[in-house]
Amino acid sequence: MKDIEKIKFVENMLAPENELPSFKAGDTITVHYKIKEGNKERIQNFQGVVIQRRGHGVTETFTVRKISGNVGVERIFPVTSPNINKIDVNKRGVVRRARIFYLRGLTGKKARIKEERV
Repeated sequence: MKDIEKIKFVENMLAPENELPSFKAGDTITVHYKIKEGNKERIQNFQGVVIQRRGHGVTETFTVRKISGNVGVERIFPVTSPNINKIDVNKRGVVRRARIFYLRGLTGKKARIKEERV
């Protein structure tokens, strides 16, 4: 085996298997994230719009953006994180790009994303 194949084999063996729903940029999701404070654990919800997914395999991440008190807040989550309890897909958005960074410059009604019709 080549070195790259060995590294990928070990990454796949050590990566936790999270069964996550399929989602893409433009979707509104709620991430239930485990937070440790001292010796206590609690689950915090982070709801927002997925603005990108990047990477593949073990190193894949996704960025979620929300507006909190007129300030935009973005958080990057690793897909294989053991701290992600679950992900709920609230709305499916229709966007034409894989990375919707243009959302950062928009506020109010302009920042709305069309919902996918079922």
